[in-house]
Amino acid sequence: MKEDSRMSQISHASTTDMANAIRALSMDAVQRAKSGHPGMPMGMAEIGVALWSRHLRHNPANPGWANRDRFVLSNGHGSMLIYSLLHLTGYDVTIDDLRQFRTLHSKTPGHPERGYTPGVETTTGPLGQGVANAVGMAIAEKVMAHRFNRSGHQLVDHFTYAFVGDGCLMEGISHEVCSLAGTLKLGKLIVLYDDNGISIDGKVDGWFTDDTPKRFESYGWQVIPAIDGHDVEAVDHALAEAKADVSRPTLICCRTTIGKGAPTKAGGHDCHGNPLGDSEIEATRSALNWPYGPFEVPDAVAKAWDAREKGARDEADWVEKHAAWAALYPELAAEFDRRMSGSLPDEFEAFADAFVAETVQNGESIASRKASQNTISAFAKILPELTGGSADLAGSNLTTWNEMEPITAASGGTYIYYGVRELGMAAIMNGLLAHGGIRPFGGTYVVFSEYARNAMRMAALMKLGAIYVLSHDSIALGQDGPTHQPIEQLATLRMIPNMDVWRPCDSVETAVAWRLALEHEQTPTVLAVSRQGLDFQTRDAETVGLIRKGGYILQREKSDLQAVIIATGSEVPLGLAAARRLGEDGIGIRVVSMPSTYQFDRQSANYKAEILPAGVPRLSVEAGSTDYWRKYVGLEGTCIGIDSFGESAAPDVLFEHFGLTEQAVTEAARKLVAA
Repeated sequence: MKEDSRMSQISHASTTDMANAIRALSMDAVQRAKSGHPGMPMGMAEIGVALWSRHLRHNPANPGWANRDRFVLSNGHGSMLIYSLLHLTGYDVTIDDLRQFRTLHSKTPGHPERGYTPGVETTTGPLGQGVANAVGMAIAEKVMAHRFNRSGHQLVDHFTYAFVGDGCLMEGISHEVCSLAGTLKLGKLIVLYDDNGISIDGKVDGWFTDDTPKRFESYGWQVIPAIDGHDVEAVDHALAEAKADVSRPTLICCRTTIGKGAPTKAGGHDCHGNPLGDSEIEATRSALNWPYGPFEVPDAVAKAWDAREKGARDEADWVEKHAAWAALYPELAAEFDRRMSGSLPDEFEAFADAFVAETVQNGESIASRKASQNTISAFAKILPELTGGSADLAGSNLTTWNEMEPITAASGGTYIYYGVRELGMAAIMNGLLAHGGIRPFGGTYVVFSEYARNAMRMAALMKLGAIYVLSHDSIALGQDGPTHQPIEQLATLRMIPNMDVWRPCDSVETAVAWRLALEHEQTPTVLAVSRQGLDFQTRDAETVGLIRKGGYILQREKSDLQAVIIATGSEVPLGLAAARRLGEDGIGIRVVSMPSTYQFDRQSANYKAEILPAGVPRLSVEAGSTDYWRKYVGLEGTCIGIDSFGESAAPDVLFEHFGLTEQAVTEAARKLVAA
């Protein structure tokens, strides 16, 4: 990095110089990209100096060090702040990477993305979700510490820090998760609030006049108000105060000026999401006494920022602690290392095989939500990382099991009572997964996945193996009516890239679905399960093995194949009954159970052609939106389902009303064959 004559006169850089390096890199990168958000990183520069140079424990050479502090940039539009910090402290983020800001396949995309940039813990951008992820990380730290720490051996002992802005705190999710964080007394969570009074539309006092300190005090947080966010020493002292009180989470309110340093644009919304422009950048360099060219950082500033040596020492100290602890508790150490690696136990495959075989042997006709609960109870015996939860519907989703231990303010455990917080739940689950060591699942009704949708999408985007137990999967929930009856939800969930949606027809398919969900670490899974009982389906061993392919022949045609009925969940018996009736008339009907279109779509072309032969008419049956099934039945096929909202009535009345009956399926198939 080029050294300027001004810097050659000093032995080390001041905190002002360190902050100005962030400002310069941020405005240069945004200007080069011709898009981005320079205002926030310029305004939070001193806050970044205080946290990253004086408090954050991390090792740039090993971003995945297990006991590192976690840092989340919830106001992710200001991504050049974290990219600058990563570069300056010594991560594998070069000046050339900063020059490639917002370009295709770069390490520096427009918003921080997990998996693209070393040191980025979670993908942020949808405001408020970052702080929710941070709450999840803090819960994970609490749970892992409770499980693994022993007297004299604090193996798990780190903080979670999050930067948030006005937009994050306006979002309702911030209320959901920060309220829960206070209840659980997450004392290792520290949030720094960039109180600059500006959002995209201008000064926020026209639409955001909350008393934020009182709001967080009411949640049970420690609040440190009125900190000058441009005073490194003041922020440093506030962080020390926050860390000293681990009995409750802390909010540090930092007053800042957006775009600090820009002579004409600082303090206004023009610098929020637009490049400063060449003339303003030149004037800013002059105002900051920063006489260096674009992307230049003088040696003295680079040296002041470099965290590699300290990070290596911090990790080495922890490795020594780990070795001493592991010598005393070898089985615990093996579990910790396995869980943090994200791998399943060696005995998982054999255990899963045995459990599926036992489920086949039992042959129970039960609701798939009950089958799901049975599966959870079984797998929890060998997966201590399995951590459940529900958005105030534990008794309806059946997400609890006998041996579970609730996570409370006083202790860790294996179950989170989220309260009525669907979006918060899903985003916290993402934080649990991003932290490592925890495999979470969360429950609500299928229809209320709408509340959780964006965080579910973020799980798919980040390739996090979240598991969603979504019960009450159709109009069969009955008298609760159309507000609770899902119609389009399954189709739209299936349309999320990398989201595996299962709608099992019985206990065996449910067990297989759970098994695959646990095996697929980088694919989130929806288990859409029924409220009502489902008939057990008899299969041979080979057919049971085919369930994992997502679509398979459950009942073969008894004469020449004339049509294929594709069904899911509670509608599979309708297809089977229709096939039997038509078979009596010599009409060959194949019944394909397709619990997971995601898995089926990933099979070989030969397998898919074997299951759904070309030229054979097809009919789909599912108690929901029909349009999605056109990709399988074609324009010439028939889709039986529901394309209107539901009604309030008993389930059998509703199925008759909406034409989801054995007779209706039989007649539709007969017409299809005759066409």
